[in-house]
Amino acid sequence: MRPTIGVLALQGDVREHFHALAECGADPVNVRRESELAAVDGLVLPGGESTAISKLLEVFGLLEPLRQRLREGMPAFGSCAGMILLASEVLDTRPDAQSLSGIDMTVRRNAFGRQVDSFETDVDFTGLDDGPVRAVFIRAPWVERVGDGVQVLARVPSGPAEGRIVAVRQGNVMATSFHPEVTGDLRVHRMFVNSVLAPAER
Repeated sequence: MRPTIGVLALQGDVREHFHALAECGADPVNVRRESELAAVDGLVLPGGESTAISKLLEVFGLLEPLRQRLREGMPAFGSCAGMILLASEVLDTRPDAQSLSGIDMTVRRNAFGRQVDSFETDVDFTGLDDGPVRAVFIRAPWVERVGDGVQVLARVPSGPAEGRIVAVRQGNVMATSFHPEVTGDLRVHRMFVNSVLAPAER
């Protein structure tokens, strides 16, 4: 069975997620309309500019339909800006920015600094075998609070941000501060694809 997984294609690094999902055995499709959202088994929210994506969700009439599908249990995965969009509370953002409350967490936008402060490091990722994940942080958020039922999957191992939460999961919804789509390591995407398949296999 190949699940149909949408990639929110309003802004950001859509193509990289598209290729990663296909490599992991999914049928990826672009999602820009409510009818396209209604047809997918799961959804990836890519990195990009979170306030721009939130505004485009309103423009394209996707904000409320996406919130509803998340409430109904649709699996979702957000990287970087996608993590910000999935949060229930966002710090250091514009007052008119919208979020989806897919995960009970407080996220700080641009927490690691500006573009020049981008960096890479290896993080231990709960549930993944074969060693740490190479994590690429580009104007990335971090998680300052998680609610009950939210599993912390990864933290920054060292440096000024040591211990900061950078990957989480709540139910069918997963988010990372970093960009697994740019490294060629498919394990995070494979974990997500497996979570989309799991309800059908039970």
